[in-house]
Amino acid sequence: MRNTARFVVAAAAFLALLGGLPGCAAAEENPVVVFTTSLGEIQIELYPDKAPKSVENFLAYVDDGFYDGTVFHRVIPSFMIQGGGMTADMTRKSTRPPIENEADNGLENDIGSVAFARTQVKDSATSQFFINVKDNDSLNHGPGNDGYAVFGRVADGMDVVQKIVAVPTGTRAGHANVPTTPVVIESARRK
Repeated sequence: MRNTARFVVAAAAFLALLGGLPGCAAAEENPVVVFTTSLGEIQIELYPDKAPKSVENFLAYVDDGFYDGTVFHRVIPSFMIQGGGMTADMTRKSTRPPIENEADNGLENDIGSVAFARTQVKDSATSQFFINVKDNDSLNHGPGNDGYAVFGRVADGMDVVQKIVAVPTGTRAGHANVPTTPVVIESARRK
């Protein structure tokens, strides 16, 4: 009897994993976006359950091909790399309207996390994003701090992120911390 009970439990668990029992559908996988850059590939897993508006916004830009040909225009070692809004000649691309800041979603600006860049205005994020290259607690939502909305993480390609961090930077077109040789996002596609 004991072995039969174990078999039934094991079979039910297996079927639940496959989505084979009513009410026990397999969990949907989080969407992944693959950035092909001039220094290699970065895969970003997105969290639509925690940051639905941010993920929807990011995927709209991805699906439109908006990020293709943009650059990582701001690289600060021991902080972050930022891209998604400028071309190699530092021309700012036109964007959609800003979105609501979802920084109070429980996700933190830890190493490898991906968040939307914004101005001093809380709800001003559009297309630009950054990848944290260290734990940046000062960017997290909290008392008196609107924070920066994390909506994903680097699932693969932190070695490429580290290559980007290591590029020489300077000032260009009035912007500081710009790679002297552009780090181009050649394409961004859903996996």
